[in-house]
Amino acid sequence: MILKQLRISRHLSQEQLAQMSGLNVRTIQRIEAGQKASVESLKCLASALEVDIATLNQETFMIDRDSDNWKTLPLWVKWWFFANYLTFRPSRKATQRGIFIAHASGFLFCVLGLMIEAALAGGLAMLVIGYFFYFMRLQGDHYGVWYDLPASDEI
Repeated sequence: MILKQLRISRHLSQEQLAQMSGLNVRTIQRIEAGQKASVESLKCLASALEVDIATLNQETFMIDRDSDNWKTLPLWVKWWFFANYLTFRPSRKATQRGIFIAHASGFLFCVLGLMIEAALAGGLAMLVIGYFFYFMRLQGDHYGVWYDLPASDEI
């Protein structure tokens, strides 16, 4: 059932939809969680959302839009990301973590390098790795290769 998507697309909270439809908030929560709704509840929700009951009964299909994009990319781009992430489903979130960790540890080692010369070399290497991840993020954004899950759509 696509109740949650319809509610969110209209910028309504569960409480607001409950008030508009005359149903209990818990009823809406149960329906959104996948439980079967009564015909009366469906009529109330359809009226409040200004759709017909058939629209409410439509199933939700998760379409991975990125997969089509990934299939159309040049082979060298696919292998470039595979070689660096060891997966054909790279994540922008993982790249962001790599950028942060590499830069933070690089700066830390550079500061430590004021006392120990070997740490300075390690810090510079970590900063280079951080900028490498930054470059990978730019390429990933340009080619649209990320497979991150969408953020929570709760209001």
